[in-house]
Amino acid sequence: MSASASISDPAPGRLLSFGHGYSARALARRLIPAGWQVTGTTRSADRAEVLAAEGVTPRLWPGSDLSDEIAQATHFLVSAGPDEAGDPVLRDWSEAIGARGADLAWLGYLSTTGVYGDHDGGWVDEDTPLHPTTRRGRWRAGAEAGWQALAAARGLPLHIFRLAGIYGPGRGPFEKVRQGSARRIVKPGQVFSRIHVEDIAQVLAASIARPDPGAVYNLCDDDPAPPEDVIAHAAELLGLPVPPAIPFDEAEMSPMARSFYAESKRVRNDRIKRDLGVRLRYPDYRAGLAALLADAR
Repeated sequence: MSASASISDPAPGRLLSFGHGYSARALARRLIPAGWQVTGTTRSADRAEVLAAEGVTPRLWPGSDLSDEIAQATHFLVSAGPDEAGDPVLRDWSEAIGARGADLAWLGYLSTTGVYGDHDGGWVDEDTPLHPTTRRGRWRAGAEAGWQALAAARGLPLHIFRLAGIYGPGRGPFEKVRQGSARRIVKPGQVFSRIHVEDIAQVLAASIARPDPGAVYNLCDDDPAPPEDVIAHAAELLGLPVPPAIPFDEAEMSPMARSFYAESKRVRNDRIKRDLGVRLRYPDYRAGLAALLADAR
């Protein structure tokens, strides 16, 4: 079974998406035309209007009672990020979600490959022990553990997806290259794994069609690469000068930006191909950037 055919196989269901952001919206664009009902939470009234225009039933949360939606949904997707106090969905709704137990068809939690920590450019897979070194990575590892504990106690069909760096429409390097604000920061040995948002959506759809409770999947493409190579390729596609290289030690960066360079690893994606039958639409950043530019034009 190919991922492209996956969402036509299961009967349409009702998806409740906590923190309905960039990746969840891409999934909804696949599900809604196939007859799914999608409810998504957001913190913003303005964003709620955007979601409604996309065919999603918006709910403001925190601030709304989601008990009915939790009771009626067949599938849950959790994208809401944790903070120092833990996972907000678990804080507010663990009892209601846990009560659904095995009656729920599928529960997906979107995590990050940051839970693996730094491997000095080495390879990691889903069986690599978690040793997060950044604050966000530690929060995500804690949230994963919380969801796994709830799933084990209440029989929830939990699936964890560890996402690499996300790019796609509206999240590419082209605008900064055009504006002349893109920087090629070079840290020897530094590599990142990436994933196009449409490939995230097809992996999630494939998992919904082929549930495997307890499964963990890495979501990334086939080509971990230095970040400066991606900027250079974007400039070449635009026919613009490649921004000069800036040594990492000399670059002025925010603490947030600098934290991304604290870890270097190559992430394996064999499991999504073997277990879910996924064929990536964008197996490397070259294919992904070329498609973004073509769509923009």
